[in-house]
Amino acid sequence: MEQTKMERMKELVEQLNAASRAYYQESREIMPNLEYDRLYDELQALEKETGIVLSASPTIHVGYELLSQLPKEAHESPMLSLDKTKDIEELGEWLGDQEGLLSWKMDGLTIVLTYRNGELAKAVTRGNGEIGEVVTGNARTFRNIPLQIAYTGELILRGEAVIRYSDFMRINAELTDEDEKYKNPRNLCSGSVRQLNSQVTAQRSVSFYAFTLVKAEGVDFHNSRSAQLEWLRAMGFDVVHYERVNRDSVASSVISFAGKVAENDLPSDGLVLTYEDIAYGQSLGRTAKFPRDSIAFKWADEQGETTLKEIEWSPSRTGLINPVAIFEPVQLEGTTVSRASVHNLSILEDLQLGIGDRITVYKANMIIPQIADNLTRSGPVQPPETCPVCGGRTEIHQTTDVKSLYCTNPECQAKKLKSFALFVSRDAMNIDGLSEATLEKFIGAGFVHDFADLFALGEHETEITEMEGLGQKSFDNLMEALERARHTTLPRLIYSLGIANIGPANARILCRAFDYDVEKLRHAGQEELVEVDGIGEVIAQGIQEYFADPDHQRLLDRLLAVLELEKPQAESNSQPFAGKTFVITGSLERFPNRKAAQEWIESLGGKAAGSVSSKTSYLVNNDTTSNSSKNRKAKELGIPILSEEGLLQLAEQEEA
Repeated sequence: MEQTKMERMKELVEQLNAASRAYYQESREIMPNLEYDRLYDELQALEKETGIVLSASPTIHVGYELLSQLPKEAHESPMLSLDKTKDIEELGEWLGDQEGLLSWKMDGLTIVLTYRNGELAKAVTRGNGEIGEVVTGNARTFRNIPLQIAYTGELILRGEAVIRYSDFMRINAELTDEDEKYKNPRNLCSGSVRQLNSQVTAQRSVSFYAFTLVKAEGVDFHNSRSAQLEWLRAMGFDVVHYERVNRDSVASSVISFAGKVAENDLPSDGLVLTYEDIAYGQSLGRTAKFPRDSIAFKWADEQGETTLKEIEWSPSRTGLINPVAIFEPVQLEGTTVSRASVHNLSILEDLQLGIGDRITVYKANMIIPQIADNLTRSGPVQPPETCPVCGGRTEIHQTTDVKSLYCTNPECQAKKLKSFALFVSRDAMNIDGLSEATLEKFIGAGFVHDFADLFALGEHETEITEMEGLGQKSFDNLMEALERARHTTLPRLIYSLGIANIGPANARILCRAFDYDVEKLRHAGQEELVEVDGIGEVIAQGIQEYFADPDHQRLLDRLLAVLELEKPQAESNSQPFAGKTFVITGSLERFPNRKAAQEWIESLGGKAAGSVSSKTSYLVNNDTTSNSSKNRKAKELGIPILSEEGLLQLAEQEEA
């Protein structure tokens, strides 16, 4: 029996750590939040029962593993996670005769700020609780952080960097490709703060909310936690919303907070209860993982039981087809819910979802509908062999431990709508006012058959202004956006066409290689294309096949007739990466994504390629010692392998 428990504990540790890695480091979800909590509680119970805690157990580790090349720094005092409960009555028992502060448990990235001589001196992430990453430059761009304060002594405080739901939805709305959209505000915030380019952080509208004062030399707070928070507020900090409670009032306060979740623009995943009496809380000490002066309250997610009616398959521009569960409407947290994303085939199979199954559903953090469990497990539903939109053949692709479904038909109508969405997107033609819903209306009305038709929408003023959700002002704004978009660049135009494997970076490389001459590019042979750094045979074949299609040639001709292409600015001869070609592989931490890294390299005169060849100058991989295929090939060819830190140092050396 003990051996069985030990095997189960090992299994749980592996599952939970895999889920944490996926969520915190790779911005993807391989199990629902509720399932993670259930498995965590099971592991904790087994550890208590057996008296054994495995070294890799998530119950004794806090924070994320440090993988980036950001500067590291040890915290002055350890940043521990909080013990938690879902029982309101337990909060009253925990308080006893003491008063407490009940506040939101914000769902972002914990940051420690240090001020000296009245100025922000340092910002460090929580990291693994002992050592964090220095992100001072990025913190200076938070939209509500004071860079100077009246107090001139040393001040250390902790708080949460967060991105509001409204900003999260705005940022996601600007991404036309479903595959690129962020899963939740927490992941977006983490990626925005823990990366190289402070300009990106500034664009993401990150906010900071103080929740703990660690040190303020020479200030008497009269042993009051609330006095500390109000003093921080007087210094110009936004402070997490809190209420003073006691054993008798804490339950009603929890209910009051719960009623505000739906309208709260700041992401939270529960509440925190802290003793008002600072000395009393400190006298209780700490465990190996938890401080004893605070406790977290996790929402006991309201669950509803319902019947699964169908699995809807939703295609994207890339061909990815996501499963969506459609079920009998059920009331959750005051709203009616009838659908929830299943995310991918792997989760569909794990839940063994079958039509007619009795399922339980909930709202993760009282916001996002999720399936908690499948009570009857008659499935799994088999994925369709043909695309639900175009009837084209589908294929299952597996990446690491996740299975996904794709449509293989390049002419899929769903892809067509997504192609128009790509054409009007920010990195392409940048046409404001053309959402997918609006594009769908124009396509359905017969106003738009190909990209060039967008620039003739002025011919349909009467019909457009009478459409639901539109009007004269919307029409006038659209006309202005289209007029601005007529004046564009060749790289934007080439990217907007949606040629396979041609992103903004490759489009710029191609245009530069062919002297920004569209005729040279469209008539280039495969040998000429392969000569371009970063353009391999597969990409070259895709470009050639695209322009060999008479319909594509006519489409391009029609566009050229209505567009004005700007001449490129002369490139600097003093750029440090001029003549060098870089290949980027693996996960990135200093840059928000691979595209940003490529653009940075190109801004310094270099070229970013997709595969390692004899023309490659450097391979960029944070895991310089890995045995990946690109690392092996680079070693065979004698090509240096740089981490992101090494890449930045190279730029400094070349500029010196």
